[in-house]
Amino acid sequence: MFPGGRISALGTGPNKISSILIVNLDRQPTRWRRMLRELGRFRTCDGKPLTSIATRFAAVDARDGRAVAATADVDPNYRLGDQLHVQPDARLEECFGADEPIRMTHQEVAVARSHVEVWKTIARGSHEHVLVLEDDVWFTHGAAAIIDRGWRAALDRCRADGGPNLLYLSYQDADGSAERADPCASLFRPVRGLWFLSGYVLSREGAASLLRAMPVVGPVDMWINYRFEQLGAFAVSSPAILQRQDCVSDNSYSILPYLARAGIVDAGSGSMAPEEKHSRPVLAWSTGGDREGLAMALSMLGLRVRAFDGDEEKLSVDELQKQLEVFDGLVDAPLTDSALTSAVACTGAVFVVEEGAAGRRGIEFGRLPMARTAVLPQHQLGESMWEPLCDLLGLSYPAEPFPAGARRDLRLFRHEREEGLEYVAAASRPADPHDDSPWVLPSPNGWHPRCAVGIDDPVSAQMARATVDADEASFSSLVETFPGNLASFAVEGVSHDNEGTHLTIEKAHTGRRPFRSGAFASNESFMHGRFEAEIRAAAGSGFITGLFLHRDRPRQEIDIEIVGDDPRAMLVNVYFNPGDEGTAMAFGYRGTPYRIDLGFDATDGFHRYSIDWRPGLIAWAVDGKIVHERRGWDPTPLPHLPMRLHANLWAPRSQELAGPIDEDHLPARAAFRNVTISG
Repeated sequence: MFPGGRISALGTGPNKISSILIVNLDRQPTRWRRMLRELGRFRTCDGKPLTSIATRFAAVDARDGRAVAATADVDPNYRLGDQLHVQPDARLEECFGADEPIRMTHQEVAVARSHVEVWKTIARGSHEHVLVLEDDVWFTHGAAAIIDRGWRAALDRCRADGGPNLLYLSYQDADGSAERADPCASLFRPVRGLWFLSGYVLSREGAASLLRAMPVVGPVDMWINYRFEQLGAFAVSSPAILQRQDCVSDNSYSILPYLARAGIVDAGSGSMAPEEKHSRPVLAWSTGGDREGLAMALSMLGLRVRAFDGDEEKLSVDELQKQLEVFDGLVDAPLTDSALTSAVACTGAVFVVEEGAAGRRGIEFGRLPMARTAVLPQHQLGESMWEPLCDLLGLSYPAEPFPAGARRDLRLFRHEREEGLEYVAAASRPADPHDDSPWVLPSPNGWHPRCAVGIDDPVSAQMARATVDADEASFSSLVETFPGNLASFAVEGVSHDNEGTHLTIEKAHTGRRPFRSGAFASNESFMHGRFEAEIRAAAGSGFITGLFLHRDRPRQEIDIEIVGDDPRAMLVNVYFNPGDEGTAMAFGYRGTPYRIDLGFDATDGFHRYSIDWRPGLIAWAVDGKIVHERRGWDPTPLPHLPMRLHANLWAPRSQELAGPIDEDHLPARAAFRNVTISG
């Protein structure tokens, strides 16, 4: 550990920064110890280590449901215009508009609340100036000189006021767009354009001023940009304190989905499931309420979970063993006495019981080993629910609140595939690779799709259909993109005539993506129903025509895709991520695709394609004939939250999916007509 030198601005005495507050989570003691080592490299003006004036400040934890619940201090709803105030971006504004509403993530609320609590401490304390540090920072080379020069310059500029109210020692310039007023060699006055609150000096009066301006609206480092003029803020010319790159963060940012859809960031096509894995079998029993929070919680922790109704035939020892070869956890599984005895005797097995479940499930819970059993309290939120569960399983606490769970009547996590039925194997190609995740049955399970091929689709004759055209008020053209797409969607890519709605992909002359195309989506989200359209797919290698249901937070999707280099096949797919509405889970980039032979060239003319989505069942049909079906755990749980209907024409970055782009086919066009949504 190299000594960092003396920082004359810090220490006791007049016009000094006399205190350091380090914001640190209780569950991050390693970070606290690392910060003490970092501060120990430096000395105050009177020769003492910086640790002598440092105090740990307990951060608000996003995993604590009560801590991030509604509060007068933070308003989680902000506008895209607030983001644009800090970092203007024409593409972002074109895609969504300044009035686009955004809701903060739980992590952002927790960070904002942590800083607010720090301000309260400073405002009622005895120190005139306090250095506030987050626990994932380090002092850059030459930090002592940068801080001392900046502090002297700030004192000279506002000596009559007793020193600066706010001095940034750490920040990130908003893509080089920060407005800097009155610059000198040591500091400047920021007008707008600084991100992060990793290291800043705040006066007692400055803290009081921020508290008077509350609530914090949106992410705190964004909101404070609006306070720069009021506080007379300063920033050192170059950051003296930087964020560490070796700290794993579980933060989630509300603006990222918008940046991805605008094509400003492109981090790939989706993240993979967490590497942390629990390998011990879990048997769990719930109270049998209307919501299945226990099964959802286990799934969010990365377990492959099967839920039971509880009234099925009891599992024998052999049947229990077979289930646990496929699933990591069973919820409300009915067990024979011998199966329970076998599970208890297995020293690797663990047990989870919701408080109040005793007597409702026909299980003698007194037989469960206390050392391997967790009891979940009822009517509590946040970490108090995660704690016994995660401690038993040896897993980290999730950043998301403990879930309420899906409605029981949705039958989520049920194994609905009817193995006894005689299905005809669909005419299909070899299976495309699937995501390797806890929400897809493992490859050794031998999953392959089956359906009653060629059977008439009875739903099409039974459902009342409300036809809507893609250019009516029910649908909107999209101005956005997504990771992995080489095209940006624009209004110019969508046109209408008597034949229907046309999506056109062509070379782009501006922007970050090499192609421009079209897409549209329903304005409303739907919970189950029948979704269909007559489609003539675009021809040409490298292009994909899509009709699909989609949602974010958590990401779920049901797809129909026709690839231009294989237009005699239809690609069907399902993506599933667990969680309640708003849960930031978006794992997977392949989903569970399968190619179905159509028997015709989908680019030659119009054909009717449909998705029938119901609790426990998804059926795909072409021209009134069912071509594919999936049920629960076939091979994924089925989406359980409302989704919007989308149509698009896009060009994947990966040639594996649709082949290399054939620019000789540009411009390429797909056509949609008679788009219908039925309840």
